[in-house]
Amino acid sequence: MEETRVDIASHRSKGLDEFLDIDLDYVVTVCDHAKQTCPLFPGEKKVIHRGFKDPAALSCGEDDALAVFRRVRDVIRAWIKETFGTSDQ
Repeated sequence: MEETRVDIASHRSKGLDEFLDIDLDYVVTVCDHAKQTCPLFPGEKKVIHRGFKDPAALSCGEDDALAVFRRVRDVIRAWIKETFGTSDQ
């Protein structure tokens, strides 16, 4: 992400419990496993699923894996921009 000037150094994984009391407009899943196991959120207005290849699930060399991570990152970015009409940054 740093290559695209997006700083995620302070980001962390969060448990579902942190979102249960939040009124969400969207729940977005980006992998099939999440789609199948994602619980219902109270007050959710729209659920959107778009499956992407999971680069971490591949068994390949480091250089090939990095190329796949970059490709998936770029596809997700384009999808977000197309779906939500957001800018790159």
